[in-house]
Amino acid sequence: MAKPVLELDGSRIRDYESFIDEVTRSLVPDAGWGGNLDAFNDILRGGFGAPEGGFVLRWRHAAASREALGYAQTVRYLETKLQRCHPVNVPFVEAELAAARRGAGQTLFDVLVEIIGVHGPGGRESEDGVELELVW
Repeated sequence: MAKPVLELDGSRIRDYESFIDEVTRSLVPDAGWGGNLDAFNDILRGGFGAPEGGFVLRWRHAAASREALGYAQTVRYLETKLQRCHPVNVPFVEAELAAARRGAGQTLFDVLVEIIGVHGPGGRESEDGVELELVW
């Protein structure tokens, strides 16, 4: 049996907030998930409206998303995260923020692709059966 295919339309993604909107529209239209990365990770495990037993996540216009979720958005995301994170995590987030401001380290796009990869072939949670297809 073929896995269901869910699509993210990267042309709709201009910033992290529009990524949240696109995930809601495409993966969990009937669920409020709060838009944080831990909740995104949970969605990929199945449930919250996403198919149980795995699915193909086809990210169309991935190049547009990679550009939109580059260093500028990463800095913005990390500045917000720094205001909300636990004090123990402040040094780690500050280091990530400093790197992003220099144009170094992972972008927000890289982080999202990495999170998805955890749930796919070769990932720590590969039993979730999420297959990422990046369509550039």
